[in-house]
Amino acid sequence: MSQLADRALSFPTFHAVSLFKEALALAASGKSIINMGIGEPDFTAPPSVVDALARASRAGMSAYSAPAGIPALREAIARYYTEHFGAHVDPARVIVTSGGSGALMLACAVLVDSGAEVLLPDPCYPANGNFIVAAGGRPKLVPTTAAHRFQMTAQDIRDHWGPDTRGVLVASPSNPTGTSIAPDVLAELLAEVRARRGYVLMDEIYLGLSYEGQVKSALTLDDDLIVINSFSKYFHMTGWRLGWMIVPERMVDLLERVGAALAICAPTLAQHAALACFEPEAMAIYEERREAFRQRRDFLVPALEKLGIEVPVKPDGAFYVYADIGKLGENSVDFAYRLLREAGVSALPGADYGPAPHGRHTMRFSYCVGMEALQDAVHRIGKLL
Repeated sequence: MSQLADRALSFPTFHAVSLFKEALALAASGKSIINMGIGEPDFTAPPSVVDALARASRAGMSAYSAPAGIPALREAIARYYTEHFGAHVDPARVIVTSGGSGALMLACAVLVDSGAEVLLPDPCYPANGNFIVAAGGRPKLVPTTAAHRFQMTAQDIRDHWGPDTRGVLVASPSNPTGTSIAPDVLAELLAEVRARRGYVLMDEIYLGLSYEGQVKSALTLDDDLIVINSFSKYFHMTGWRLGWMIVPERMVDLLERVGAALAICAPTLAQHAALACFEPEAMAIYEERREAFRQRRDFLVPALEKLGIEVPVKPDGAFYVYADIGKLGENSVDFAYRLLREAGVSALPGADYGPAPHGRHTMRFSYCVGMEALQDAVHRIGKLL
């Protein structure tokens, strides 16, 4: 057999995969499983979006689009950022991609040199580091604390920036913690990176699922960012594989050229359908669903704490609770399997989101299930404990 690339051995194996497979097998055998592991909304695209897809399909609008996406969708995304997140964006700076993953892959392809180091918070979404590895770079996890909402700070940049560091990748709100970075903290972090002539990859995939007051994009603090977003979470279109980037004007031509070389374009039918996401009828539905997620959060956080499972920082976005099980006397991996096998509740161990200092004693609970299922899950966990 041909020798494999060294980087292939750098991709970690996640417990989430084996837990998910076991949960499917248990469900197939007839056991009742409540899935609080996978971060996929239980809502699907509104009827108007599905209808738009059907119309585009019947009209034969399935040919390749321009590499950066159809102009109408780029304009709609730019308008969405202006109206909802306070960032005045030129549609020419919007590049439509095959999901948020496609955006991260493309960004890393043009930013990450071989051997270059990129800083990420610990904990963070594990796939983010994988895109850096795939581009030949080295992700460096920076330990965070509950006192700083499990987010990096300007001091972290000063302490951890080394000779090979070229940039940072941060998410607000974050997976797995559901926490956002306060604007003043983020502004200081961005300034420290700028002082070192570094780049910032800003993951705003959960920005639409924010629950505490008016939220603004990081672009309102610094216009020279690479922002990543997606139709998967707020718009509930995970399998449609559609996302976008907002990039500095000087990068547009390069990203279009590289994107065309790697993937030609994002799925065209999904692009035409996504235009309906921004119509008033669909936006009203999305806002109702955002409120439903907020109500689930407000139920789950105190319910877990009553069971002795601490929540060090109340999440203000996304649909995750990052909980501390230290008082239970079990490590996160063992507890995740015990929870699945004995209680029929699937949740993910913190070990998947970073090794230290939190991974051993934290769990990520997703509230992507209805309120009745959440109540049942809490009952099952309490009975197990």
